[in-house]
Amino acid sequence: MKLKIHKSWKPYLETEFEKPYFKDLMVFVAKEYKTKTCFPPQEAIFNAFNYCHFNDVKVVIIGQDPYHDYGQANGLCFSVAEGVKHPPSLVNIFKEIESDLGIPYPESGNLENWAKQGVLLLNATLTVRAHEAGSHQKQGWETFTDAVIKTVSDKKENVIFLLWGGFAKKKVKLIDAKKHFVLSSGHPSPLSANRGYWFGNKHFSKVNEKLKLLEINTLNWQIN
Repeated sequence: MKLKIHKSWKPYLETEFEKPYFKDLMVFVAKEYKTKTCFPPQEAIFNAFNYCHFNDVKVVIIGQDPYHDYGQANGLCFSVAEGVKHPPSLVNIFKEIESDLGIPYPESGNLENWAKQGVLLLNATLTVRAHEAGSHQKQGWETFTDAVIKTVSDKKENVIFLLWGGFAKKKVKLIDAKKHFVLSSGHPSPLSANRGYWFGNKHFSKVNEKLKLLEINTLNWQIN
């Protein structure tokens, strides 16, 4: 499988690409895409890196698995392709932005605009088989994406990591909290949000407050 990842990441991840686990992972993914229906589209697997270049990373949002229904996944965590109905977690993300920043609920669920401003929208697993949640877990993706988080932590400063839910919170061990900022809350999924663990976290305004203090351009969280 051809590795389509933006050149800005290559100096930092090249050693990872050469490791046996990653080569095995690429063989597995190529076979899955050839024999099964998988998401996101093959050319979009590394979109998180292609829309957000290494030098531009200001914020990291960690998801778990790509959406596994037709037309949804576009290679950015929590994001869906243009014109696709918003999944429940994304609905709650937009509701929190609306209440936190007064930005109207958007029509599009495509978060490319965030990525282009320096938000690394990283799923722990970058591919999935259609209608089978978690079907590509434990094949090597988690090893790779953990290495990405650690690389961002080691090689950059003053990045804001948003850890939503139990799964993402476990990644805190990969982050040097002395040189970065970590904001944690419940997951935006209905189960967590309806129990009061998501709404009111004000992560979107808090990110901009921190960026302002660092004299870094703030983010426009608007989609449309």
